[in-house]
Amino acid sequence: MVLHGMAIFLFTRGFLLTRTELPHFSTCSDISDSPCISPSSYSSNLNQTHLHQLQCWTRPVVDRLVIIVLDALRFDFVAPSACFEEKKPWMDKLQVLQKLASTQGSSARIFKAISDPPTTSLQRLKGLTTGGLPTFIDVGNSFGAPAIVEDNLIYQLVQNGKRVVMMGDDTWLQLFPHHFEKSYPFPSFNVKDLHTVDNGCIDHLLPSLYQEDWDVLIAHFLGVDHAGHIFGVDSTPMIEKLEQYNGVLENIIEVLESQSGPGGLHENTFLLVMGDHGQTINGDHGGGTAEEVETSIFAMSLKTTPSSLPLELNTSCCELHLDKENMCINSIQQLDFAVTVSAMLGIPFPFGSIGRVNSELYALGSGTWNLESINVGNRQTQLNMQSWMHDYVNVLCINSWQVKRYIDVYSASSIIGFSSEDIMRITDIYAQAEESWSHTIKNLLLDKNESCNTMLPIKRQIDAYSDFLASVAELARSKWTEFDLKMMGVGLGIMLITLVIQFLGIKRMNKTCGVNFPSPGDSWTSFGLIFSIFIVMIRACSFLSNSYILEEGKVASFLLATTGILKFRNSILKKKMLLEAVVFLLLVFIFRLTIELGLSKQAFSSGFTSIPLWMYIAEIVPMLALVLLACFLYKSIDDTACVGLLKFVIAVTILSYLLIAVHWTMESNLVGTPLMLQGTGKGLIPRIIYAIGIGQLLILALGRLFGKEKALDSKKGLILKVVAMLSAWSSTVIIVSGKQGPLVALASIVGGWCIMRLENLEHESRDGSVGVLNLSPLPVTQWSLLAVSLFFCTGHWCAFDGLRYGAAFIGFDDFILIRQAILLTIDTFGFSLLLPIFGLPFLVAHQYPSVQSNQRKPFIFARLSQAYMIYGLITATTVTFTIICVTIQRRHLMVWGLFAPKFVFDVVGLILSDFIIVLASLYYVG
Repeated sequence: MVLHGMAIFLFTRGFLLTRTELPHFSTCSDISDSPCISPSSYSSNLNQTHLHQLQCWTRPVVDRLVIIVLDALRFDFVAPSACFEEKKPWMDKLQVLQKLASTQGSSARIFKAISDPPTTSLQRLKGLTTGGLPTFIDVGNSFGAPAIVEDNLIYQLVQNGKRVVMMGDDTWLQLFPHHFEKSYPFPSFNVKDLHTVDNGCIDHLLPSLYQEDWDVLIAHFLGVDHAGHIFGVDSTPMIEKLEQYNGVLENIIEVLESQSGPGGLHENTFLLVMGDHGQTINGDHGGGTAEEVETSIFAMSLKTTPSSLPLELNTSCCELHLDKENMCINSIQQLDFAVTVSAMLGIPFPFGSIGRVNSELYALGSGTWNLESINVGNRQTQLNMQSWMHDYVNVLCINSWQVKRYIDVYSASSIIGFSSEDIMRITDIYAQAEESWSHTIKNLLLDKNESCNTMLPIKRQIDAYSDFLASVAELARSKWTEFDLKMMGVGLGIMLITLVIQFLGIKRMNKTCGVNFPSPGDSWTSFGLIFSIFIVMIRACSFLSNSYILEEGKVASFLLATTGILKFRNSILKKKMLLEAVVFLLLVFIFRLTIELGLSKQAFSSGFTSIPLWMYIAEIVPMLALVLLACFLYKSIDDTACVGLLKFVIAVTILSYLLIAVHWTMESNLVGTPLMLQGTGKGLIPRIIYAIGIGQLLILALGRLFGKEKALDSKKGLILKVVAMLSAWSSTVIIVSGKQGPLVALASIVGGWCIMRLENLEHESRDGSVGVLNLSPLPVTQWSLLAVSLFFCTGHWCAFDGLRYGAAFIGFDDFILIRQAILLTIDTFGFSLLLPIFGLPFLVAHQYPSVQSNQRKPFIFARLSQAYMIYGLITATTVTFTIICVTIQRRHLMVWGLFAPKFVFDVVGLILSDFIIVLASLYYVG
């Protein structure tokens, strides 16, 4: 465990380095160092009220900004259903946005916004405000966000006299603790709470729109994100949330429009309704799939109807709307958000931003864009367009200079930076653009040449700057993270050494324990060993492929089925235990179907509730499974060998199962929730179960420390020890796993029973070899594959959107990091690590030999040690190959979307496995 921890620490330091955050901040005076034109040089006709801002980077085109963030806003929540092949129930619910964007002559547009993975909320907010790409290591901070220390949009707003008011998700206050004029934060991590944050936003948002004490207003709603996590996209709560948002947005727009006249409070206000990321159909996010990275931005200017944007700069994709009205969907990278908003508000761009000022959004804000109202023959319209083009090309000049400055400083300051070839390439692109600017465009703009002939060179200059900015963004996306290959190599080397140590430890267990039993000379070259190595290596090598990582659950079930077929063949040949072999194969087939279909949220909510029969089945079957589990436990305590503390612990678990049944009955749609169980009382039973579980574990630990029971002196004694430990954990694991918990628990019992019985078949066939010390690795390999299959059967996968965050709040409404992290860990690894590792001694107990009593304890100690070392070796081997995989694929397109999450889940699982093995060894063998 210590060596694994050291190896993972060193490798992680080399692999998951964050990009270097530079301590530099942009200031208004920096513009004098750029080759671009200062606003005061070409805007002498501006209103006197803006003169105090002329010395900054750009001319402000909006006075006030309202940003409404709807967390996890999918693109198809906003875009009309006509844009998609198939209409879904959740589409066309935000009709107020669609109506405004499709109205002829409107100054409102819908954008498809593309975010960069990983798509956790913290990284998206950080990316939106800094204009930089997210770094993977930030995922670990998603539940305790540190303040952003690098230059960012919020900092620039405050430094340049803009008053910012925030309400909603309290993550903003963690990221920007001292930046807001006023703030109304609400706790954001209770995903079961769909309304607290939203209601808080609504209560403060509408009154704030009538006030003059802010320049930028941010309201972050969380209801859609939480509804997705708990119920999924295709659910009634999600649709209700979208309909609620539609009403809220109608009220907001009505207030803004009512005060948008000349001299009104919102005469020059700009509205943004946006998501920070999307979500899958299951309501999860964190990865890099299209559903997760595609979100929406609705932009609306409260100015008078703007004029046209040049077709060369327009990236609209127009579709017919519901009433045959034209709807144009534009595309924008979220990377561009910070610099675009900065340009519109006339503040310096964040120092580390690598985004590009978006032409469509900037034109909409400056009142220079409306495709439907263009009048080609109108001389004034053409002059307005030319004026806007002059402004925009200068903004892009400033944008490109700022990005080039950052790249130069970053490469000089960071440990590795970009390669010299990459720097030379983008430097050449920038030099060509700057040369064209210096010789032609700058003189044209300063001369205020109003000839239409200036349009063509300006468009070429815009293309030149756009090419440079696109090249920098592409370079950053491909090579952002700095890898310390030496440290990664040391970590990998230590991992390889641990494999050798574990293998030698397994082989030398005979001599270590000083026990001499018959042992065939070829036992370690037997077919079982070779077959086990083959199975483990096939699974480990599959991690070199992103496709096989995506299908890891199917690979595990396939390999488990392969071992089952081998056992089935032996059963047929020996005409014994055919039932066990058939049941095992049938169980693996069910695993395969479960992994394929997924025990998703819909399976227990919208999918069943739509059909009354299935609704009853979904409620009743878990209860029946709980009854069966209780019967198994009752049978074990009915044994005469079960006395004292063990009997008490197992009996208390039966009581916990009864409480779980009561809790689920009270939460059921078939039974109305009593008043006493609403609010705080609703979490009472889960808390009681957690307390009972902690008490049971303490009793077992104290009994082991101070009791006189000798766990290894009898077969029944060892089995009862295992049953007591599993029962102590099971009630907590089952309740946090939801109603699938009892079914998965039964499946794990059946699978383990089949593995043990089929292995006994092999031992019974060996004449005179019943007392062989060397434990066959094949059943342990099957045990490990069974644990992996259970991980995927319970609806998990190796990505952060595979975490079931709702499990962390069963029994609790408030968020406490350590407590919620423990519950989430139990839900994630309960069936795949906790129960399988503590239950592994069953394999040894069912092969209990007939030996003299004075040799029994060292014999069983050796067997247990071998079993745990084999299990640990299998786990460490797969993790080592994961480390090799991410080392090879560190420049792969999917490294942060797929390979890095797989690495994090595997190394966390390895450390947890080692820790649980240590605890289990102390409990069983002292």
